[in-house]
Amino acid sequence: MKFSETEKEVLRDNSVSKLYVRYFDIGLHPKTQNPFPISPIHFQENIHGFEIVPVIFIQNKVMLQQKLDIKDLAEKTIHLITEINQKNKINCTEIQIDCDWSLKSKDNYLKFIEQIKKLSHKKLSATIRLHQVKYFKKTKIPNVDSGVLMFYNMGSITPDSLNSIYNREISERYLKSLKKYPLHLNYALPIYSWAIHIRDQKVLGLRSKMDFATLKNDKNFEQISSIFFRVKQSNYKNGVYYEEKDLLKMETISAENLKEMAEDLSENATQKPKEIIFYDLDEFNLKNYEKNIFKQTVSCF
Repeated sequence: MKFSETEKEVLRDNSVSKLYVRYFDIGLHPKTQNPFPISPIHFQENIHGFEIVPVIFIQNKVMLQQKLDIKDLAEKTIHLITEINQKNKINCTEIQIDCDWSLKSKDNYLKFIEQIKKLSHKKLSATIRLHQVKYFKKTKIPNVDSGVLMFYNMGSITPDSLNSIYNREISERYLKSLKKYPLHLNYALPIYSWAIHIRDQKVLGLRSKMDFATLKNDKNFEQISSIFFRVKQSNYKNGVYYEEKDLLKMETISAENLKEMAEDLSENATQKPKEIIFYDLDEFNLKNYEKNIFKQTVSCF
């Protein structure tokens, strides 16, 4: 992890003192099917001066394992977090667990949270999805100090014109449930974009680090609508093969979207959030916004 000058400038301009940092993911080993850490973080610069919250993303399939040794997994998770902290002289007071748990994985997940709480002796937060807010009596609420509502990835990734990152109509189906949700929530808002690669009306995958300017300046692509580009001639771009007539659907979040999200959340919540988190800090994402967008968005709450 290393900040660019642009990223440092945005952090300074917005007086950011707290960073949520993805430490590692937990998945299943392809051979043994045992839980194992994926891509642990390497800090390439001194991040003192910031309060760091380690974020651990757990794939739901880990929690679906029927014979999962929850205590062992919690111990190994805490051990690796501690190891990274000691190596980088980080003294964290909070850990965040990110998992889109389901009804089938709920019991394992809730037990895992209990173990992490017991072993870490730290403040604990968990990511919460919209469906977990609306149906909390079924999905249950993890025993954490606070939740972070991930106000993005609302729809399915499809070849049609709907935006899967943010869709106001979809969000409105869930927003009224915020008033009844018993756990204090902070909010995470999206500032990323991607392109959906489509061939013959089938989605081939998500293409990150792709924006309008990149495609407009590439003679192999032509813009055919406000969000769609067509491949004019077969080519390779960033290691991906694009066949003639393939489509790229751009999904972005505008400054207006961010303010709209903030206003909708503010209108429907009973409590003010203590924090607004923007996902994620990346020079590629930041260049799509005016400098003051973050302050403007936060002022809506």
